[in-house]
Amino acid sequence: MSRKKWTDLNKDKQILSVPTLEIIELMGFKTMTPVQAATIPLLLAQKDVSAEAVTGSGKTLAFIVPLIEILQRRHQENPWSKNEIGALIISPTRELASQISDVLSTFLENTAFQHLRQKLIVGGNNIEEDILSLKKDGPCILVSTPGRLDDLFQRKSNLNLSARVKSLELLILDEADRLLDLGFHLTINNILNYLPRQRRTGLFSATQTTEVTNLIRAGLRNPVLVSVKEKSTINTPVRLLNFYKIVEPQEKFIALLNFLSNSATDGKVMIFFPTCACVEYWIEVLPIFIKKRTILGIHGKMKSKRKNVIERFRTEGKAILLCTDVLARGLDVPEIDWVLQWDPPSNAASFVHRVGRTARQEQYGNALVFLLPSEDAYITFLKINQKVQLRALENCDFDSIELKSTLKKIHTLQVSDKAIYDKAVRAFVSHVRAYTKHECNAILRLKDLDLGAMGTAYGLLQMPRMPELKKYNSDSFISPEIEFDITKLTYKNSQKERVRQEKVKTFEVTGEWPGKKKFKKQTEAWDNTKTAKLNAKTKKELRKAKKQKKKDAETADNVPKAKKRKQQYTQEDLDELANDIRLFKKLKKNKISEEDFSKEMGIEDDI
Repeated sequence: MSRKKWTDLNKDKQILSVPTLEIIELMGFKTMTPVQAATIPLLLAQKDVSAEAVTGSGKTLAFIVPLIEILQRRHQENPWSKNEIGALIISPTRELASQISDVLSTFLENTAFQHLRQKLIVGGNNIEEDILSLKKDGPCILVSTPGRLDDLFQRKSNLNLSARVKSLELLILDEADRLLDLGFHLTINNILNYLPRQRRTGLFSATQTTEVTNLIRAGLRNPVLVSVKEKSTINTPVRLLNFYKIVEPQEKFIALLNFLSNSATDGKVMIFFPTCACVEYWIEVLPIFIKKRTILGIHGKMKSKRKNVIERFRTEGKAILLCTDVLARGLDVPEIDWVLQWDPPSNAASFVHRVGRTARQEQYGNALVFLLPSEDAYITFLKINQKVQLRALENCDFDSIELKSTLKKIHTLQVSDKAIYDKAVRAFVSHVRAYTKHECNAILRLKDLDLGAMGTAYGLLQMPRMPELKKYNSDSFISPEIEFDITKLTYKNSQKERVRQEKVKTFEVTGEWPGKKKFKKQTEAWDNTKTAKLNAKTKKELRKAKKQKKKDAETADNVPKAKKRKQQYTQEDLDELANDIRLFKKLKKNKISEEDFSKEMGIEDDI
């Protein structure tokens, strides 16, 4: 079935303006994707829309194009003032919000739409600067992450954002399933309470979860449900090839090195790791072995650097990006050749979103997940759960790099700088604990892992102390061949080393490592313990005797117990109680801050 052209929308009547069509043509999009063809006419016809489509299907243009048209039509009738916000776009991550803002800028740079100003508001920036910027620029379109937007709504005295959105025409919730996965349920509901009911809402997601369905019921009015499925009935792009490779646990890093050293994989590569600590560690190790390619790292705990890292990954041709699931959604970087996964993600849906970073906009792409022998059932699980067919990776040399020489380099690196040794331990511990939180823990079980071999894959100098390692097989852990004393490892960072040396001096004097929590159980002589128990028993008997004595006295006097008098409340008491209830309801609905609530209730005076 051939796709519709953008000009086909104007056959019956003028739906898209000439400037919009010109911009789309300049962007190189000749035809519409199915989700665009289905949703754009609906939003322009003043319908609420809930659209479900696979990743990389063109959802961003599906809401930006009608957004521009809706705001432009209203401006022609009644120009937007500096204090009016006509559209809100809420995105789960800063990266995706920034990407949407960039696409939007392409349209707003056209002279026909220059009066439709936009503002990107995300966490990590100074909120006071954001408020000043909103007051000064007066944007008509706001692109934001939910947390920062909720903060702005609550700061009424500074901005009064709720007054600015009274004329809101369109609300877009992008990657709605991800918004709810990240725990923004209450935040989204709070934001919806500030918005006018007479608005249009577009909800876009790759999967329809129960939470998304509940949000549809709460935030949309008689929505039109649009579900775009691929012909092949799979949840990943048609031109994406999904591979798996079974590797022994101690050789996982070797397998990764061998793969990246292959000439067929010298393009852009994304590698997903389970935790932030893993990214922090491997970004230190990988450049030792791969010197001719740019290696970048990004994770959720990074703040200001994330935007610069993504920009470098976009512009450099053969870059390798190590990341966590913070980039599993919405990121649109052209020409990503391979998406690698260190291990299966915490839930099956994340697998689909991860591999969807490649093979976007009808391009070809490849994805590879490394599996341990104990994880082979994951192949069948993914086929049933997500309709993703994995095929074994062949014709790729995985034997050119030797394990022992690789481990020696990693061990030498850790001995040269204790900071890298610390990162190795944190990465391993975080990986083991993340593994216990797998959605499919029936087939991915911690007890099936060879933790000693996993410790070898991380190049640990020694296995750390943690509850999960009480029963592990130490025979599978390959100890370093180089000589070292773990207590005498030093930091290259002079400040960290100075702190370490001070702690060593304190330990030599006191015998206790400073800052370490004590969990010593205080012991006492058996005689003292017995005496304490007897005393406790005696006190209990005394209390019981007192109660009985009081009861006997009442019986002897034959005096009936006085009835409790019903407490009388004055009108002043009732008014005060009603006022307290009103304040509590305002706090619950986030209409006042906890500080103001405490002040009104007089709690501050009691502290």
